[in-house]
Amino acid sequence: MFQAQAIASSDKSGFYSELTSQLEGLLAGESDPVANAANTSALLFQMMPDLNWAGFYIMRDGELVLGPFQGKPACVRIPVGRGVCGAAVARRQSMLVDDVHAFPGHIACDAASRSELVVPLIRDGEVIGVIDLDSPSPSRFDSADQAGIERIAEIYLAASAS
Repeated sequence: MFQAQAIASSDKSGFYSELTSQLEGLLAGESDPVANAANTSALLFQMMPDLNWAGFYIMRDGELVLGPFQGKPACVRIPVGRGVCGAAVARRQSMLVDDVHAFPGHIACDAASRSELVVPLIRDGEVIGVIDLDSPSPSRFDSADQAGIERIAEIYLAASAS
């Protein structure tokens, strides 16, 4: 397996190719969404450098509820439209935030977080949750990370039963 270390932008394509291959193998034959979210968040946290949180929020009764994750304890419920995760749901698009402290309405679950990448999980036209990655470094994520995590989301959705 890869070791978590800094990845140059030019090397991210190969990194995400390897990461998606590992995730496909990890989720092969398993359809339970909780088990798959747990293993996906663990893989992301282990393999991606410079993260302080990696996990899932799942839509329950019109709000995001904490799902499997790696990192410090987190906010349990997030209303749609609030914070970066809630904005990703409301906008139905990935959110790449270089400085969370400059994001209006940011929810600071961990004061050490400086940048964030949130990818919505959309099945049959409905947002069922998000993958959320936080970093203690400003501008940690770029468009290559966004594309890579969007592919991770596709693999998770394909493997997991509704």
